[in-house]
Amino acid sequence: MTNHAELRRLVDKLWSYCDVLRDAGVGSIDYVEQLSFLLFLKMVDEREKNPLKPQRVFPTELDVSWDRLASLSGDTLEVEYQRLLRELGKQPTNLGVIFRKAQNRVQEPSLLRRLIRDLIGSETWSIGGDLNGDAYEALLQRSASDVKSGAGQYFTPRPLIHAIVEVMKPTPDDLIIDPACGTGGFLLSAVEYIERHYGTELTPEQRDNLSTGQLVRGVELVDSTARLATMNLFLHGVGRENGEAVIDVHDALASTPTQHASLVLANPPFGKKSSITVTSDAGRAERDDVAYSRQDFWVTTTNKQLNFLQHIASLMAVGGRAAVVVPDNVLFEGGAGESIRRRLLASYDVHTLLRLPTGIFYAGGVKANVLFFDRKRARPEKAWTDRLWVYDFRIGEHFTIKQNPMRDEHLADFVASFSALDRSQRVESERFRSFAYDELIGRDRANLDITWLKDASVESADDGVPPEIIAQEIVDDLQAALDEFAAVADALATRSSLPEEAVSFDGVSAS
Repeated sequence: MTNHAELRRLVDKLWSYCDVLRDAGVGSIDYVEQLSFLLFLKMVDEREKNPLKPQRVFPTELDVSWDRLASLSGDTLEVEYQRLLRELGKQPTNLGVIFRKAQNRVQEPSLLRRLIRDLIGSETWSIGGDLNGDAYEALLQRSASDVKSGAGQYFTPRPLIHAIVEVMKPTPDDLIIDPACGTGGFLLSAVEYIERHYGTELTPEQRDNLSTGQLVRGVELVDSTARLATMNLFLHGVGRENGEAVIDVHDALASTPTQHASLVLANPPFGKKSSITVTSDAGRAERDDVAYSRQDFWVTTTNKQLNFLQHIASLMAVGGRAAVVVPDNVLFEGGAGESIRRRLLASYDVHTLLRLPTGIFYAGGVKANVLFFDRKRARPEKAWTDRLWVYDFRIGEHFTIKQNPMRDEHLADFVASFSALDRSQRVESERFRSFAYDELIGRDRANLDITWLKDASVESADDGVPPEIIAQEIVDDLQAALDEFAAVADALATRSSLPEEAVSFDGVSAS
């Protein structure tokens, strides 16, 4: 159990240096990244000096020494530190993911020396300890709340992650994949769930698979974010320094999956268009901002969220299950969106939709949902979706990141209503209703953006909702509207750049 007073002390100490470095031009997320390098070096030093069981981690030829690094100053320190970053980034293991393309952004040697000697060097960083892992998570959360850093797009609110993992109930027999893992929150929560619920029942092999990261795999496009995810898992005891990388750094959409997951947990990026064109599994780039044309995709589209939904459907093993955060437009967009929804409803068991309130994501203007579905064996004679249960957690809920953050207890009713152990026991309520398959596909464009509740706060001026929350909701609504307009503009621009024979009215072509 984490000592909360000690955790607060450690987090405050780590964060106190952020203000100093910000004045030197190092942003919040860059600060956490720079800390990651030094934390890793110090923790490995402690492991190698362990009097009971010393373990060699860094290859001898790299000549890595924390003590020597701590004894240096000035330009000599800067040169040696950059050498270590460069050499460690060449390793084909978790080391390589953490130090891949690493750069020293603390350009003032005296500040670097303070970080090494006064901050990192003055603490003991036991690998896998709850305190250090929780402290690192707290640093990631603080960075995500810094709007200017842009880090919020990689950080899914932990109460939402906890609720999703609670209803998905990962097991030691699952292969859990997050194809857009950000800072690794879903993977970490899944590991913690398995440890909490199966700890005494785990076989030695299962325990080893859990600690080495064989049960969880992540994919992340951005190098700096992949290193944060790797470090986050590592501090919580998942992954080995010289073991196989838990996080793969590449574009998840660029090729068909090489392994299939029994459980997919994901909050894909909410960008509107893909940044490159991929026309084959070989990943050959043809032209900017067109589409991923994969044989396993139902349609070809430039919409990144729709492509991730198709990728996740392809990523799932038969019998597998998925929980995916999707923006509102995935539920109602025509053209490619309608085609994908109809295929998903027919070929998969799309059983639950959780409508999320605004004000819970660190990236502003996000209106999102969680879509839950299972993959079944092919059954062309009948659709696999029988009923979609919609839980409306949006209407009447008011959250902000700082003044009124969402907590685990806010989603307790959803978790209970989900009836994960036996979904046949579900009961309709004010917020939880079911809709038959025929009703869903009969809706205009198979629109799944279903609502029936009315927001009392909209109808009543005297509802007790703080003005700052109302103001934030207005900002979120405006930003969401701007994002939708941007998506339309992007689609029009893309359509006008395509050859005439490749363009249909909705800008998509069925594969």
